[in-house]
Amino acid sequence: MSKPAVYKLKCAVQNYDWGKIGSESKVAQFAQISKDFEIQLDKPYAELWMGTHPNGPSVLAEQSSISLKEKIESNPSELLTSEISKIYKNDLPFLFKVLSVRIALSIQAHPDKKLGKELFEKFPKIYKDPNHKPEMAIAITEFEALFGFRPLEEIKSLLNEYPEFTELIGNEISSHFLQIVNGREVSQLTEDIELNKSALRELFTKVMTTNELSVSQQVDKLIKRLKSNNHSPLVKGSVPELLIRLNDQFPGDVGIFCVLLLNYIKLDPGQAIFLGANEPHAYLSGDIVECMAASDNVIRAGLTPKFKDVNVLTDMLTYRYGSAESQLLAPIPYNNNKLTVLYDPPIEEFSVSMTQINSLDKKEVFDGIPGPSVIIVTNGKGTLKVNNLLESLEPGSVFFIGANVPITIEAEVDGSNKLDLFRAFCTLK
Repeated sequence: MSKPAVYKLKCAVQNYDWGKIGSESKVAQFAQISKDFEIQLDKPYAELWMGTHPNGPSVLAEQSSISLKEKIESNPSELLTSEISKIYKNDLPFLFKVLSVRIALSIQAHPDKKLGKELFEKFPKIYKDPNHKPEMAIAITEFEALFGFRPLEEIKSLLNEYPEFTELIGNEISSHFLQIVNGREVSQLTEDIELNKSALRELFTKVMTTNELSVSQQVDKLIKRLKSNNHSPLVKGSVPELLIRLNDQFPGDVGIFCVLLLNYIKLDPGQAIFLGANEPHAYLSGDIVECMAASDNVIRAGLTPKFKDVNVLTDMLTYRYGSAESQLLAPIPYNNNKLTVLYDPPIEEFSVSMTQINSLDKKEVFDGIPGPSVIIVTNGKGTLKVNNLLESLEPGSVFFIGANVPITIEAEVDGSNKLDLFRAFCTLK
């Protein structure tokens, strides 16, 4: 009997400045499963990359001279299926990650396929591939983010509550925004929605394109006023707390005003958001697993020392608006697997399942998936079984599973422990 298409992976670590430091980082905790990895207590560990992306390719744990990409290319029809290998040119359609966020990532958005192609052709040194980059984030610890534009009623209220916001954009644009959206805030009429989006675009563009000196002056006034008015501890995630926190991290930055425009979302472990193309967002803190199309295209406009492409970002956004709750992606049942749920975004490149095995039900049996998949264990210990193959599981264990390979996950659990794992896969919906 031939060896089943199951390969333990050694994965790349990215040490971006915004990552959690030392052993506080889940990325570092998971990476130390490799015997040659040693955590440095003063170093940031931001991302663990599980996949074939050239900026951080995974290799086979038992044969580190062989990359996952090379392994897939040696037998793409078996490992991916012939249809997936044809569409994605013998490569994995997705990139799977763990992120450990200490300070805010940039105000950013990702392009759709059309814009991704245009940016790659015009600016290949900045935008390194022609692909789109839809993303999904699932919390493994409490996680905070800014995502999507707030309901218009909230933006109206914050314009009135924060005079520095109005001073920054000017009375003309502020008054025009209020004039347009008054009475249309919750309208479902297409004409009203388009008018609202146009007014929101004008307001957001003015904020993001105001000169740095004016922004810095208004931020300084705002923070001094908030600190003088608040003598008791601020509630984490409240608007004043977020404004002060982001100013501590990026003093005087225009992205601080995005707190007044974008939804604040706090995810508990297991909660998820899907970030489609052309939607603004910024991760703030916490640990997540993240899956995306195999791209590294990011358009940034604030809270970053990196290149900012403000005009592209303000032009590309959809300007959809709505509540924070409306941005969540709820899990659904996964086949007949009672210990597993599915996060299924409206794209073909990937879905992600989450399995949690407790002391009552010690194993989960999976039929083969008609496409490639990558598994990471985030908590607990156990065994991965495929025919006569047994692989031990512990936090940080990462495996590539070839198409149509049935597997069994068996946990080593006692009364208080459980086995948690996530599995990214592509099946061409």
